[in-house]
Amino acid sequence: MSTSRFAVFVDLENAGGKAETLNNILEKVKIRGDILMGKVYGYTEKYGGLKELLLSNTFTVVPSLRHGVAQKNNADILLVLDAMEVAYTNPLIDSFCIVSGDSDYTPLVGKLKSMGKFVLGISRSEAASTIFINACNEFQFLETVSVRRAPQKAKKADKDNTAGDEGELLKQIESILDDHNEDEVFASELKGILLRLRPDFNERNFGASTFSKLLTRLSQQYGTIKVRLDNYNVMVSLSNEEGTSDSKPAKQLTADTWVEAFREQLQHYKDDGFERINPSILKADIQSLYPGFQEKAVGFKRFSDLLKQLEKEKILALEMDQQRNMLIKML
Repeated sequence: MSTSRFAVFVDLENAGGKAETLNNILEKVKIRGDILMGKVYGYTEKYGGLKELLLSNTFTVVPSLRHGVAQKNNADILLVLDAMEVAYTNPLIDSFCIVSGDSDYTPLVGKLKSMGKFVLGISRSEAASTIFINACNEFQFLETVSVRRAPQKAKKADKDNTAGDEGELLKQIESILDDHNEDEVFASELKGILLRLRPDFNERNFGASTFSKLLTRLSQQYGTIKVRLDNYNVMVSLSNEEGTSDSKPAKQLTADTWVEAFREQLQHYKDDGFERINPSILKADIQSLYPGFQEKAVGFKRFSDLLKQLEKEKILALEMDQQRNMLIKML
């Protein structure tokens, strides 16, 4: 199976300075293919916490030289020039990831697509232009890139370091399967993706002689993935079951609990370095945590009415961007 080969260009002002956020971006790209080269733009010493991650992924840094009001435009122009140079001079690269939502990059996206390149866009929801989103072959909001499925039983294994590592491995496997275009993935393909994410991965470190035996054990122990044999091929998918026999039904929000649930989710965004988000991101994440959630169930006709109530309680602030789209500001 062919593997995409990416060049990644990151506008640090858009991505923020947290190593965890940048690592989530790189994981999202590595699930889709190999990263052959990468550059970050607007680097200053305040992003010093990214050094190890950038070096380990062999990224090139373009520093931010502050001079006048055109500084941001200079970085944008450099990104476009570098992307076009790579597109014309490096035939190995067939895919581009642009971490920015600026509509100024739309002509670049169009040119790359006309050359047969695949373009993945990633941006904060507050800064993502609809024009840029629609121009990309695929687009991901940065807030959703950070979402991780939690293994249902991983917390039971906290006393065992190996089991704890197993829980982290399972989260990565679930993330890969959740992000994959097909319902099922060949175990060999899954292992290849894992090796891109974790070059030191070896199933023997988890006490399994083969990768398929490790997958089978994870499936039986946690119940969140499913393994089956198809003509000697081992196939892996997310389990459609709600959980194992000892798992509890999914929680539902009530008039007494919904405010605290929203407060916790907003704090999660704030901890991840986001100052503002699109309301659709918040609603989607709440529905992921509480399947079936609808604002009518807690006494509101529209989701915007629910947000206005949270604003009255000083949990968030509502703003409008230049296109008159609503944004949520974390307090």
